[in-house]
Amino acid sequence: GAEPPGPGGPPRTPANGSGEGHAKHRKAFPVIGIDYTHVRIPFEISLWILLACLMKLGFHVIPSVSSIVPESCLLIVVGLLVGGLIKGVGEKPPILKSDIFFLFLLPPIILDAGYFLPLRPFTENLGTILIFAVVGTLWNAFFLGGLMYAVCQLGGPGLNHIGLLANLLFGSIISAVDPVAVLAVFEEIHINELLHILVFGESLLNDAVTVVLYHLFEEFASFEQVTILDIILGFLSFFVVSLGGVLVGVIYGVIAAFTSRFTSHIRVIEPLFVFLYSYMAYLSAELFHLSGIMALIAAGVVMRPYVEANISHKSHTTIKYFLKMWSSVSETLIFIFLGVSTVAGHHYWNWTFVISTLFFCLIARVLGVLVLTWFINKFRIVKLTPKDQFIIAYGGLRGAIAFSLGYLLDYKHFGMRDMFLTAIITVIFFTVFVQGMTIRPLVDLLAVKKKQETKRSINEEIHTQFLDHLLTGIEDICGHYGHHHWKDKLNRFNKKYVKKCLIAGERSKEPQLIAFYHKMEMKQAIELVESGGIGKIPSAVSTVSIQNINPQTLPLERVLPALSKDKEEEIRKILRTNLQKTRQRLRSYNRHTLVADPYEEAWNQMLLRRQKARQLEQKMNNYLTVPAHKVDSPTMSRARIGSDPLAYEPKEDSENLPIITIDPASPQSPESVDLMSEEPKGCGGLPPSPEEDEEGLVMRVKEPSSPGTDDVFTPGTSDSPSNQRMLRCLSDPGPRPEPEEGEPFIPKGQ
Repeated sequence: GAEPPGPGGPPRTPANGSGEGHAKHRKAFPVIGIDYTHVRIPFEISLWILLACLMKLGFHVIPSVSSIVPESCLLIVVGLLVGGLIKGVGEKPPILKSDIFFLFLLPPIILDAGYFLPLRPFTENLGTILIFAVVGTLWNAFFLGGLMYAVCQLGGPGLNHIGLLANLLFGSIISAVDPVAVLAVFEEIHINELLHILVFGESLLNDAVTVVLYHLFEEFASFEQVTILDIILGFLSFFVVSLGGVLVGVIYGVIAAFTSRFTSHIRVIEPLFVFLYSYMAYLSAELFHLSGIMALIAAGVVMRPYVEANISHKSHTTIKYFLKMWSSVSETLIFIFLGVSTVAGHHYWNWTFVISTLFFCLIARVLGVLVLTWFINKFRIVKLTPKDQFIIAYGGLRGAIAFSLGYLLDYKHFGMRDMFLTAIITVIFFTVFVQGMTIRPLVDLLAVKKKQETKRSINEEIHTQFLDHLLTGIEDICGHYGHHHWKDKLNRFNKKYVKKCLIAGERSKEPQLIAFYHKMEMKQAIELVESGGIGKIPSAVSTVSIQNINPQTLPLERVLPALSKDKEEEIRKILRTNLQKTRQRLRSYNRHTLVADPYEEAWNQMLLRRQKARQLEQKMNNYLTVPAHKVDSPTMSRARIGSDPLAYEPKEDSENLPIITIDPASPQSPESVDLMSEEPKGCGGLPPSPEEDEEGLVMRVKEPSSPGTDDVFTPGTSDSPSNQRMLRCLSDPGPRPEPEEGEPFIPKGQ
């Protein structure tokens, strides 16, 4: 900057323009001075954010308050106090400017909601959510607008000049449920997922309706005359705004996913791409007056699965915590500024207008929910109970979006803006304070189901996937194209084309778990071959590698064992996602095509036999004492074979049961397995004879895929429980179309 002044001369003016052209008076210390205007804006912003965070901290230090009053209420109160303080000092308190709200405070909250949107409940209830969001909001807006117009006509001299359009505009501003307020209150009451997603999903998706109605009535207000054509175009613009917003979001989501493909070398900036592309989606949508909220949600939902497959674990954590941090700071600031703006703004209080607004708001919400739920319940499988309806109606909180939209109104066209703002603030305070504070005691009183906090177990996940798949199959057979069918189509399209483009490397073809498994297997196999210990395999090494490296056929130079195609297929079956694929492979359910290869069959039978024998010793003594001539029950015969395969001779009428003898000397070598019966059912290529059919399914090929439930819990000395569990996981989920696919992946060799 400036050099210190010479001994006698005037101080030289620094080059940054702080010298105004005339010589300044000398400071005692030439360098130090106070230049608050220079840092004022960032300084004040930091102070506000700091205040917000300290307040948040303070509420959780005093638990007794925060257990009764939701955070949002406390923050508004803090805002009111701070605003009053600033006003008392004689300064002008800042007002929450709409630009700042829509461009900087709202996006983090919506992105956080969209990126971590629970997709399954959201898609399953999408119809209900849309009906509430679109029809419900339209009904609220027009009902409220119409009634307020009637009130204005009857309401005396102060209100007569307010026209129908202004009232409809007011109705459309105040009818929308606010995502920020809903999140703030519902996060704390931990209500079950269905209700949460219904109220919250509605608050997100009604944004399009609000945007359309707002801009429509605002433009109509400046027209001389509104024609039918304008109304039709306005109706069409609703589709343009909502679908356009979604489209913008999807485009940016795909671009973000594609970009994240190439970030493997520079991990540091990965989280930035997620934030930047999402923010760009929001701004691009706002640029064309499309729905920015829909764009953000679409971007988050589309981007997430692909980005998470590409980025590192640390980046994933970073994204998660940054989003949570930003959204909570934004939320805090919004509520504090609501309080401050209330003190700062100009108010025009009209009792008739404000009270009737509040009253009709509640009436419209309750009526809308009741009528729409009555209609929706005709089509829902899980009906919405009266308790649910009450919580949905009660959870319709209004918030800062309504305030900002009201603040945006132009004085030229809407002279009564101040009265509108006063009414809006009253409604916001009523919903946030009264409903927000009473909703928790009401939830407890009505004993509404709470959210289960635990994550689903793998078992539940697999069963959910399995049921999905089953329903898809059932829909297919019925020829009914329900949403399972379309979900399946989408999944298949996603797997076939989209993942290949958007996910880098191997992960596009298989999930991380299996890729890691492959890697480990490869490593073990290589170590095995290098150590030359293929003859005496330690039991610790997984036998997959042994199958892959077949010592007779493999020349010694080849170190890397090649994974055969069907082995890979087998591995993929573990994955729940692969339940989706069986539909393509099956030709038909025909028992003649279910040919199994005897070598594999032998392994299955051996394993089964070991488990059954163990079970018998522990639990099924009564089966062993049954006289041998009753061969009618499949369970009995299976049990008997299991208990002692060599001693048990089947009777003449059951001569075509497969009996497999095992040479006890070396249970490891598959050659020692000896099929006594030449045409066992399902093993030989011959069609089964009719007498055999009468017998019942005596020894099914598919047995290992559903052994008794107790097997897992009865570990013996030879099999480690983990191996048994592995077998349970890896057994084929579907009927087997081709012989190779039925192999259990890890045959046990002791």
